[in-house]
Amino acid sequence: MPRKNPRVEEADDKDLEVGRPKEWAAGMPGVLHSMQPALKHMGVVRTEKTLLAMNQKGGFDCMSCAWPDPDHRKAFEFCENGAKAVTWEATPVVVASEFWAEHPVSELRQKPEYWLGMQGRLTEPVYKPAGEDHYRPVSWDEAFRILGDKLKGLASPDEAAFYTSGRTSNEAAFIYQLYVRAFGTNNLPDCSNMCHESSGWAMGQTIGIGKATISYDDFAKAQLIIIMGQNPGTNHPRMLTALEEAKEAGCEIVAVNPLPEAGLMRYKNPQKVKGIVGHGTEIADQFLQIRVGGDMALMQAISKRVLDAEAKNPGTVLDHQFLEEHCQGLEELRAHLAELDEDNVLEATGLRSDEIDELAARYLKADRVIVTWAMGITQHKKGVATIKEIINLLLLRGNMGKPGAGASPIRGHSNVQGDRTMGIWEQMPPAFLDALGKEFAFDPPREHGADSVQTIRNMRDGDIKVFVALGGNLVAAISDTHAAEAAMENTEMTVQISTKINRSHTVTGKEALILPTMGRTEIDMQASGPQFVSVEDTVCAVHSSEGKVRPVAPNLLSEVAIVCRLARETVAGRTSADWDGFEKNYDLIREHISHVVAGCENYNDKIRQKGGFVLPNGPRDSRTFHTPTGKAMLTVNHLEHVERPAGTLILQSVRSHDQFNTTIYGHDDRYRGIKKGRNVVFVSPEDIAELGLSDGQFVDIHGVYEDDVERIMKNLRVVSYPTAQGCAATYYPEANVLVPLDSVAEGSNTPVSKAVLVRLEPATA
Repeated sequence: MPRKNPRVEEADDKDLEVGRPKEWAAGMPGVLHSMQPALKHMGVVRTEKTLLAMNQKGGFDCMSCAWPDPDHRKAFEFCENGAKAVTWEATPVVVASEFWAEHPVSELRQKPEYWLGMQGRLTEPVYKPAGEDHYRPVSWDEAFRILGDKLKGLASPDEAAFYTSGRTSNEAAFIYQLYVRAFGTNNLPDCSNMCHESSGWAMGQTIGIGKATISYDDFAKAQLIIIMGQNPGTNHPRMLTALEEAKEAGCEIVAVNPLPEAGLMRYKNPQKVKGIVGHGTEIADQFLQIRVGGDMALMQAISKRVLDAEAKNPGTVLDHQFLEEHCQGLEELRAHLAELDEDNVLEATGLRSDEIDELAARYLKADRVIVTWAMGITQHKKGVATIKEIINLLLLRGNMGKPGAGASPIRGHSNVQGDRTMGIWEQMPPAFLDALGKEFAFDPPREHGADSVQTIRNMRDGDIKVFVALGGNLVAAISDTHAAEAAMENTEMTVQISTKINRSHTVTGKEALILPTMGRTEIDMQASGPQFVSVEDTVCAVHSSEGKVRPVAPNLLSEVAIVCRLARETVAGRTSADWDGFEKNYDLIREHISHVVAGCENYNDKIRQKGGFVLPNGPRDSRTFHTPTGKAMLTVNHLEHVERPAGTLILQSVRSHDQFNTTIYGHDDRYRGIKKGRNVVFVSPEDIAELGLSDGQFVDIHGVYEDDVERIMKNLRVVSYPTAQGCAATYYPEANVLVPLDSVAEGSNTPVSKAVLVRLEPATA
């Protein structure tokens, strides 16, 4: 039975507890922290139906990350944060109709993200008219009429933007981008723009595909895995099992990170005896505590050492056959790195030469190497160039297109990669648009649309008047919080298709709609019977996902149904798309996908295979590189690192262990020793002393930029922490207020959230 929203206790700074950071991850605490919230908020029956079906063949895909599934699944194929994500979504607590009359939008705007999410599942459409401060329940027909009238009244289709979250299924994403292009625009910003866009740009330009060039099984076949800018223990904990399997097979692992993360030190696998009563598995053989933003210099230094080793022993170090047959740019790279200054490298990285030598020796010793990375690499000004340097290093010794070797960007959202495959991108190539137009008998728009950062700019300037979001929480997720809020308020209408309340529902245009949708855990019953959807994980594997519990309310619509009904309201007759048929039977959508999306031929048949199927990948499958020259490109990238003036620190934003992106599950970050609060800034003891501060002191964090905008986070407790000297860390999304909208990665336009120059001053409040 649905339950009404509970009383929610918020954390108070006076209750904040700071303990020692942990030196291992998971074990029995991981099990307890998985099960306790699930049993408390869902009950025994709903917990059993959800957790035992998560990531299983024939079950539903976890919504908390895109980590791939092994072919042979365990009975408990979920992690702590996956269990929290399911509990958050599948809770029977619902937002009652009277909630909206009791809570004006202006009041909700003052509530923390945690409080908003804990109010429960949305079950009915609500509408906030212009000039009013309350949402009110409306029927589905009225909601679609209101939105349809607004969209049809725009002077140009480009006056609307259609955002997408990475939790959206392939089926919903495909018809959403079809709808948007039938409407007449390519304004399709998505969460990729803010996380792995740098990976897509760098890899697309160098090897012809912006996806991982490995499979799940390659981890256990590697001889060396280099993990950069990544915290698996919190952000994708099931990766620790793959790393444990690699270590047991003899692989060496190197962690490169400004922070010592517990999961990269030691893993106690709760599904093994040694993980419960034993010591567990030591993960990292070497930890390089790099200065924030120093990864590009490190990669160049390793590549230079590889080239120097080849010069000393010609013909014995580089993979000459691979380089000659499949690559170009070697001589230009060799000449460029010959001029690399070791002193600049040491300054940029904060490392010693012998530490870099040790990593180079490990790389030279290994015949099969994987480099894996996440947002600690992508969200930098030189993020694209850094990833190009990772590709350079891999190509030099042929670590591409062979077992146990390759490039592995680790996606965060569960289907962010699938959404892009299905066409969610403001810059889809002509071949995709040609196929889409042919399939549905229309001419898709060709001019590039607005990405997430440009969407904020365009809303700010009045060029985008309607914002529609299929999932997500853009206001909280994007950089420059105050600018983003002002931009959203400058629109005529904002529309959020969501499962639960979040910050973006409280920062609205003049009018606002919230359209409730089913979660991935729920049974999706349509006219032709129960439906399933599909998703793509971080290694290009596509598989089905089918909900197992009854929806929390009978009035909920699936994402597919919402898109189809909106399309019937606004673009009926513009294409040959059968919107009624799509809603009734998702097989019809998949049939069209098989005609439009490369690699998805016979989609309905392949997705029903046990375990699904894997999309083709040229570099991985056949050492084929779809670049303009047909070869992988070794590139020359000019080194630039973050300068740190005296009295400043380089700040990175991080997730706590009790959150997924902007969703806050609780107020503990137990691996870092933080309980009952989030208002902390992690600073090395050396920097605390140098800045004249003290451990436990409260400070304000000021962004240091040349513009005249004051960016400040107030009243954070200084926590002495073993971070790299000259660096600091605090929690995302709160730190977004410090990142200027125009501070973006070169090429990808991704917000630079991992290298924010700041000044700490004693708190004024």
